[in-house]
Amino acid sequence: MQDEDWGGLGPHPGACSCIPTAVHPAGMGVTVVRLSLGKHWLKRRGWVVLVALATAWAPSLAPRVRGQERVPFGLKEVLNRMDRMSKRLKTLSASLEYTKVTVLVDDHSTESGEIFLRHSSSPQILIRFEKPDRKTILFKKNSAEIYIPKINQIQEYDLKDHQDLLQQFLLLGFGTRSGDLLKSYNLKLAGERVLDGDAVVVLELVPKEAEVAARLEKVTLWVSEESWLPVQQRFHEPNGDYVLAKYTSVKVNRYLPGSKFRINANGNVTRLKMTN
Repeated sequence: MQDEDWGGLGPHPGACSCIPTAVHPAGMGVTVVRLSLGKHWLKRRGWVVLVALATAWAPSLAPRVRGQERVPFGLKEVLNRMDRMSKRLKTLSASLEYTKVTVLVDDHSTESGEIFLRHSSSPQILIRFEKPDRKTILFKKNSAEIYIPKINQIQEYDLKDHQDLLQQFLLLGFGTRSGDLLKSYNLKLAGERVLDGDAVVVLELVPKEAEVAARLEKVTLWVSEESWLPVQQRFHEPNGDYVLAKYTSVKVNRYLPGSKFRINANGNVTRLKMTN
C-alpha cells in the first residue's frame, strides 16, 4: 500500500523554514553473480538498479470506466500518466529487495534494505542494505560512495562521465520522462496484471544502443495503476540471467531530512578513491 503525506509544495509541518530535498550497480556482464558494487562496475559500464498519489488527491489518475466496463490502458496513456507522476514526485522512500538470478546454476542471491530518493535535476539516492551484509550506497551530485561497515571502508567513485547510468537504470521509471524512455528504448505495453494484490501495467523496454543491448537484453517494468511508479523491475541479460528489484511500503513526498542522504560511518573510516 502506498502512502502520501506531504505534497512538497511548501514547508513540512514539522520542518524548519527551509526543506532540503535492478537498481543497483550490479555488473551487466555474464560473469557477475551477485548484486554488489565492486570496483569494476563502472569499468564494465554496469547498471544500478533503487510511491503513490492517492486517487482522491489526483482524480485524473483514476482508472477509466465506460459504463460498467473497464477500458484497458494504451501505451500513450500509460506514458502520459507516468509523466504526470514525474512532475509531482519530490521524494520517495521504500523497502527494497534485489535478487540476482544465475540461471545455469540456479543461484538466487538476494539483498534487502531501504531506498531513499530526492528527485530533482541532480537526484540524490541512498540505498541502505541490511541483509545479508550491511552496506550503504550514496549517489550525490557527480559522485558515488559505498560504505562497507565490515571493513570500515568508503569507496569513492567519480560519476561525471556516467550520469546517464543513474537516469537509465537506477531511476528507471522513478520520475523518468517518457521522452527519455523513448529515446533510449523501444517500448511495448505487455498488458495489465495483478501483482501482490495491486493492479499494474507491464512495460517491456528494449535498449536501442547496441553497446547496451549486448549486456542488457530487455527491462520489464510493473507499474502501479495507483501511483504510476514501478513496484517491480526485471533486468534481463542476454544469457538468461536477470536481476529482479521489488519495491514495497512505498511513501511519496514525505519530508526527508538532509541526514537521510549522508553515510554514518564509524570512526577512523578509510576512504579509497576507485579508478573508473
